[in-house]
Amino acid sequence: MSEIIKVGMADLKTCLPPNGITTLGLGSCVGIALRDTTNKVGGLAHIMLPDSTAVNLAQMNLAKFADTGIDELVKQMEALGAVRRRMVAKIAGGAMMFAFQSKAGNIQVGERNVEAVKQKLAELKIPILSEDCGLNYGRTVVFYPETGDYVIKSVGKGEKTI
Repeated sequence: MSEIIKVGMADLKTCLPPNGITTLGLGSCVGIALRDTTNKVGGLAHIMLPDSTAVNLAQMNLAKFADTGIDELVKQMEALGAVRRRMVAKIAGGAMMFAFQSKAGNIQVGERNVEAVKQKLAELKIPILSEDCGLNYGRTVVFYPETGDYVIKSVGKGEKTI
């Protein structure tokens, strides 16, 4: 019998088939689903912010940031037998839920999160197979590492699998 593992905000988890992983409420946050295509080890990170460099590392939640969260997810998957060169990614979220004004213009956290995620995955040489990012609505996702299906649910938008 399979289990669906819950990932909170600024959190990450790994799993083995036939289990799946879910996270709720991806607004400007991004859900990064990683999978080893050979042994099907999977992981999901729910990141909130793009960059950890302005934060005190001693008190930091690694999963909160794109740069540290993806590194930590890869590390935990490797501990389960995954191999980075066999990993692929799917991403969702990064919506513009609110427009904040600053002297520099609109602060688009969702867009910055997506850019940071893509940059980190490129640095790690993990290809992004598909994405559902941007626009102005939230998403709930369920990832099934066994098949690679990334199911995205949005209020008023229905459900789709990427």
